[in-house]
Amino acid sequence: MVKRIVVGITGASGIIYGIRFLEIIRELKIESHLVISDDALLVLKSETEFDEAYVKGLANKVYDNKDLAAPISSGSFKINGMVIIPCSMKTLASIALGISDTLISRAALVTLKEKRTLVLVPRETPLSIIHIEAMLKASQAGAIILPAMPGFYHKPKTIDDLVKHIIGKVLDIFRIEHSLFKRWGET
Repeated sequence: MVKRIVVGITGASGIIYGIRFLEIIRELKIESHLVISDDALLVLKSETEFDEAYVKGLANKVYDNKDLAAPISSGSFKINGMVIIPCSMKTLASIALGISDTLISRAALVTLKEKRTLVLVPRETPLSIIHIEAMLKASQAGAIILPAMPGFYHKPKTIDDLVKHIIGKVLDIFRIEHSLFKRWGET
């Protein structure tokens, strides 16, 4: 099977993580199925110079977040997994509570029920006990919580180096080879 990843981009700050993730998996020839929330499109305008057409053009297939009948809403649609990058606390809470009112949350819940890899990349600070409990509940259901907290052992020189560190960590979870950052102990 071709490597196929569902990518959800939600309205948390840090939309550059999702954009760079799409750019990198495109370079790696990994098939991407994108759902971008309305709130993410607002963040796109406030945090970047990119436009909606550019971001959607990075994906192999794009779905409307209201389309609960899209192929990715079914367990019979074969994927290697899903990442929500960045993942808003609203989306994380929906997943933790099993609420599938958007295509992003529905696809995430299907990913969990099918025992496929689901990576949630929350970008929020500080965290309240409500956020922490939602992350715990999602983790207990099988999601991998990978907060957008880049390391510094690879001696980043640019913001892009920090962004690529997080994307590399996501790719590691999917067992996808990359050279986005120098690993601990490498010279």
